[in-house]
Amino acid sequence: MNFASDNAAGVAAPILNAIAASSRVNAPAYGADDFTARAQARLAEIFERKASVFLVATGTAANALSLAALAAPWQAAFCHEEAHVIDDECGAPEFFTAGAKIVGVPGGDGKIQPAALVEALARYPRGQAKTSQPGALSLSQATEAGTAYRPDEIAALAAIARAAGMGVHMDGARFANIVAATGAAPAELTWRAGVDVLSLGATKNGALACEAVIVFDPDKAGAMPYQRKRAGQTLSKGRFLGAQMEAWLADDLWLDLARRANAAARRLAEGLAAAPGLRLAFPVEANEVFVVAPDAALARWRAAGAKFHDWSTRSARPDLAPGTGETMVRLVTSFETGEAEVDALLALAGAPQRSRNSRKD
Repeated sequence: MNFASDNAAGVAAPILNAIAASSRVNAPAYGADDFTARAQARLAEIFERKASVFLVATGTAANALSLAALAAPWQAAFCHEEAHVIDDECGAPEFFTAGAKIVGVPGGDGKIQPAALVEALARYPRGQAKTSQPGALSLSQATEAGTAYRPDEIAALAAIARAAGMGVHMDGARFANIVAATGAAPAELTWRAGVDVLSLGATKNGALACEAVIVFDPDKAGAMPYQRKRAGQTLSKGRFLGAQMEAWLADDLWLDLARRANAAARRLAEGLAAAPGLRLAFPVEANEVFVVAPDAALARWRAAGAKFHDWSTRSARPDLAPGTGETMVRLVTSFETGEAEVDALLALAGAPQRSRNSRKD
């Protein structure tokens, strides 16, 4: 019962096979290979637009390089106050941007609200040399609360960013899960809504180690080859990244894997919501479930072998936040999470038994 992270999952078989096949091919170095070229072409089809694509090995590098394409050292990048780029990347965005300030903006359910962004920008007026200047807006998709920004929500925030002279970045570590959950076209969730740069994550969704920095605005891509090299993310055997991305995208595997993870999360959420003494802290819109449970119950779950993380947040509604003797925990499903694993935890939680044939796909 491992619900600690989708990073704990293995590599999807088609991707592992593609890596092995690419190992038997002599190919040009540093990403000049056919695997990478085909992956780039497929991304252009999926996003309905030609874009500059730079493959890297980690999500931290993808996010930090994306922000480096948008924010100068004397500028500020605005994000949700609990976003990965501000809380979980050890200052990498500041390092890769050579000093840009990362500014957190509060918001319920993990989302920045337009009014909150306007208020935050007011504290960084244009033209004051003593103040970091607005440079970028970063949106997490899915959010740190496992929720989804819809295209209209993205467009509203992007319009504010544009009016302030900022570019827009999307941290898409779980972008595939949101596409699968909402049914929205990738283009509608990104450049058509005003996103300039996307960090597209494959690692959490079946890849070994592969992320893509997709720069939709060609004016913002010019320095990226040098920034990526300087960051140590231009792999000499770049075909191994290209092979992963090509296989991940082939026959919509990326969406199939995300649908599996999302379906497991829905089954888990529905069962936990019906269990006595438990409540969901956020809407379940991707593959993360945040539940508030009595501490004694969580101790029993762990004693039975369940793995998950305690979670602290200011993003939950007060009536859903933990009270005395309770803790919020995060449960993450992956493409490998099976019904038996979910049902074992639900049994521990005392959830009503459910027919295995009742799953919604």
